Amino acid sequence: MTWDKDLLDKANKIIELYPQKRSALGPLLHIAQNKDGYISDDSVEVISGLVGITEVQVKSVASFYSMYKQEPTGKYLISVCKSISCEILDSKSVIDAVKDFTGLDNNETDEEELFTFEAVECIGACGGAPAVQVNYETVEGLTPSNAISLCQMLKDEQPELVNADILQEKFGGVKSFDWAIKDTSGTIGTAPGFQTFDTDEVSK
Repeated sequence: MTWDKDLLDKANKIIELYPQKRSALGPLLHIAQNKDGYISDDSVEVISGLVGITEVQVKSVASFYSMYKQEPTGKYLISVCKSISCEILDSKSVIDAVKDFTGLDNNETDEEELFTFEAVECIGACGGAPAVQVNYETVEGLTPSNAISLCQMLKDEQPELVNADILQEKFGGVKSFDWAIKDTSGTIGTAPGFQTFDTDEVSK
């Protein structure tokens, strides 16, 4: 097993929350991605043993959801929306700007493992198109020039914590709405920042 005792204890606490072990598969996949940046074969084996299903079944769920990555990603996963609302407001120029800066095509990672680029379907920020996510933290109303500035900042400063509100203030434009609760937590790593997996209280 490649999961240490603390990680296994956390996994078992999560499993105890469900009437059937296999129902904990989603949260355990999240732990796996948070650990390695993708769903490794080792983690598939561990999860299979923990919840009592085959490795093929674990992989079938992991491969169904696009947020579970099948290969290692860079430190910063840059996802540019290409759906209709963003396309109408010229997301192609934002996509081209990010591709030119990083030198990457869709679903590629650079040699330094700093950036992974992907053009994705709707990320739920149509009112603030064109929209981009960095490690699933959303920035709305991004222009091509600001997209380059954002990438440059990530390259130069390489922050461990990525926070949507900070990125929005520095690089964003029009937002879908301004009345949302401020998110001061942000995220570390390329796993979506769900607030569910500490079983004592809500936390990262």
